[in-house]
Amino acid sequence: MLATLWQIVVNSFLQFFCNSGRMTMDLTFLGTGSAYPSPHRGASALVLRTDGECWLFDCGEGTQTQLMKSQLRAGRITKVFISHLHGDHLFGLPGLLCTVSLNTSSESQQDLNCVEIYGPRGLRHFLRVTLGITGSQLLFPYAVHELEPTPDQSPEEGKLNPEMTAERGPLHPQEQPGRTISLDVSSDTYLLFEDQKFVVKAFRLFHRIPSFGFCIQERDRPGRLKTELLKELGLKPGPLYGRLKAGESVTLESGRVVQPSEVLEEAIPGRKVCILGDCSSVLGEGPQRLCSGADILVHEATLGNEHREKAVDHGHSTPEMAAAVARACCARRLVLNHFSQRYKPSAMVKEGDEDHVSELKRQAEEALQGTGVEVILAEDFLTLQISLRRSR
Repeated sequence: MLATLWQIVVNSFLQFFCNSGRMTMDLTFLGTGSAYPSPHRGASALVLRTDGECWLFDCGEGTQTQLMKSQLRAGRITKVFISHLHGDHLFGLPGLLCTVSLNTSSESQQDLNCVEIYGPRGLRHFLRVTLGITGSQLLFPYAVHELEPTPDQSPEEGKLNPEMTAERGPLHPQEQPGRTISLDVSSDTYLLFEDQKFVVKAFRLFHRIPSFGFCIQERDRPGRLKTELLKELGLKPGPLYGRLKAGESVTLESGRVVQPSEVLEEAIPGRKVCILGDCSSVLGEGPQRLCSGADILVHEATLGNEHREKAVDHGHSTPEMAAAVARACCARRLVLNHFSQRYKPSAMVKEGDEDHVSELKRQAEEALQGTGVEVILAEDFLTLQISLRRSR
C-alpha cells in the first residue's frame, strides 16, 4: 500500500515537472467598437494575459470601467501598447494610470516595477501634459517608448506637426526616460523588446494618422522530459532534471555525459499573437514575414464589404480586407474587431435589424474559404485561450 502511494506521489511529481513552464496565455477584449464607447460596445482595448502579467493594447475612453466589469485586475498591467493617437484608442490611458495608482498602497510602491508604454511619437508629450496639467501624481514609475513613423503611414493631412509632438519641459515626477525606436530597414519592423520568454515587434500600417501593429512571439520552449529513459539511466527526479530541462548536460556517476537532446522530446513551438491597429492597408513586406503562421491575428473590420469605399476613405478595413491579410500571413485564427457602432453584438440583434454583425463574419469566411482559417467575431469580454502547439 505504501509502495503504491509512493508511486502515485512520484508520478504526480513527474507529471508536474514535465508540464512545468506550460504558461497559460489568453486574450480578453474589453472594447470592440470604433469611434466612441456605446452602451453595447466599449472603445478599443484588449488585454493579453500571460503568466499572471497583463499587457494592454489600446486604451479607449472607459477602459478602466470595462476592466472593473471583467475578471482582470488593472494592477496587473505591466505594459501598454498604443497603436495610434486617435482618441478612441488613447483617451482612457491617463485615467487608467491614475486609478491604478489610487488602488496602490504606499507601502508596496517600492516593489512596483516601471510600467512600460509603447506608442507613436507624440504619446510621451500627451501623457506628460495630461498628467501635469491635472496635477496627477502616480505611486509607480512609467516610461514611454516612442515609435518613429515613416512619411508613408498616412495621407499628408494626417502627419502631425513636429511642434506638437516635440518634447518640452521636464519629465513628469514619476516618468523615467524612454527610448525612441526607429524602423529597422533590414527587417522592416521595430524591435520593442525581447527577454527570455518573448520577442515583441511592431510594424507599420496605413491610416488617417500613423498607426502600428504588434507581434508578440513567444520563444520556443524545451520539450517534455523522456521520464522512462531517465529511469533507465538511473536518474531520479530532482535538480538534475531541472538542469537537463534548462539545456545543460549532466554527468552520471558512471562518467557518462547525458545531453539534453537525448532525453528531451521535440521543442514546443512558441505561440504568436498579432494585433493590428486601425488601417486600410499593411505597409512593406516585413509584416507578412513577421506575422507568418500567427496563432491569432486581430484585425479591424469597421464596415462591411458593401461599404468598402467609405471604409478606405476613412482609413479602415472590411472583412474581406482583413481576410486577405490573414490569408497572406497563413494565420490560424482571424479575429474581427473594431466594429462600427451600427453593428450590435450578436445577442442584441433583433429581427429586422439591417446591420447584422454576423454578416461581417460570413463575408470574411467567404473570402477565406478553403484555407482552414477560423474566423471569430470579437465581443466585449470575450476571452480566447491560446493553446500550445505540438508541432509547427
